[in-house]
Amino acid sequence: MVCGIIKYRHKNMGIKKDKTINIEKKLVEIKNKVEPKIKTLLEKGFTTYFQEEVSYPLGSGGKRLRPALAVLSCQMMGGKEKDILPVAAQLEIFHNYTLIVDDIVDNGSLRRGKPTALKKFGTTFANLISMDLAVSIFNNNSNSPLRLQKINQVLIKTMKEVTEGQMLDVLFERAGRKNENYLQKKRIKNISLKKYFKMISLKTASLISACCELGAMMARAPQKKINTLKEFGFNLGIAFQIQDDILDIFGEEKTFGKQIGKDIEERKGGNIVLLLAQEENQLIAGTLLKKKITSKEKAKIMLLIKETRAQEKAITLEEKYLRKALVALKQLPENKYRQLLKDLAYFSIKRKQ
Repeated sequence: MVCGIIKYRHKNMGIKKDKTINIEKKLVEIKNKVEPKIKTLLEKGFTTYFQEEVSYPLGSGGKRLRPALAVLSCQMMGGKEKDILPVAAQLEIFHNYTLIVDDIVDNGSLRRGKPTALKKFGTTFANLISMDLAVSIFNNNSNSPLRLQKINQVLIKTMKEVTEGQMLDVLFERAGRKNENYLQKKRIKNISLKKYFKMISLKTASLISACCELGAMMARAPQKKINTLKEFGFNLGIAFQIQDDILDIFGEEKTFGKQIGKDIEERKGGNIVLLLAQEENQLIAGTLLKKKITSKEKAKIMLLIKETRAQEKAITLEEKYLRKALVALKQLPENKYRQLLKDLAYFSIKRKQ
């Protein structure tokens, strides 16, 4: 099914193979430059005794899309790469912090094809590692006090938004938590598309938007241009999360790097595919209300979903937000970095992982 998704986009969105190769090379180039900055931030003020545990999440792979967005946004607006790299490192640590929290909340065992920090070290150490990463996000003092204040304001605002989005995601679940007594009172029962987009705008889009915003800020771009880049990042973030939801149902575990159908097991109301599928088949909605879903029931739901138009509808919404991102991008200076951002947007949406 994933191949079908990519073919669908190639036909409608004009993705070219050579541009994919170019952006992959650029991602590797940026990754190689940002890795030493990440290492510096993680090691600053920390004993070497726990370096394996603290470094594990960031050493388990990842394309470094968020640092790339920050670097290319900065360069597009005339900024210097050396100025944005420490901030790009902060953003990647921020991203990995959110992944650990997400795995703790969802009891995730697989991330980027490897055991999660939760699975490898247990709940206690996973929580402690997330605390250290949260501190490391703000461990950069390579800028002037005024510049640091502005950077930290964006990071703090984004962290609050991501946390609120994560809380909403939990309250969107249909059933299954151990602390059901509390959640039954707070759980959001009627989930509309509007509520879904509110949740992912906080949980996912806010951080991607912040990457573009900070890139432009470090280039000392005018506020109007900063806002336009924020808009680009926000809409790209929405499309990115929709693709993640699609891959959770229709992806392949080997390439996705995470367990397929986990959102079904967790009775996620905050997966766009499940949300759209329930509109067409009430049996899916009923099954998601069960306290526990067996492997047989999960397989049945996945078959029922494939009989609906949920995948097609989700792709349509994904492409809508990708187009909105590209409309915003087109308002910014035309140069090779804008083209790379455009290619990166396409690349991040057609990904298999």
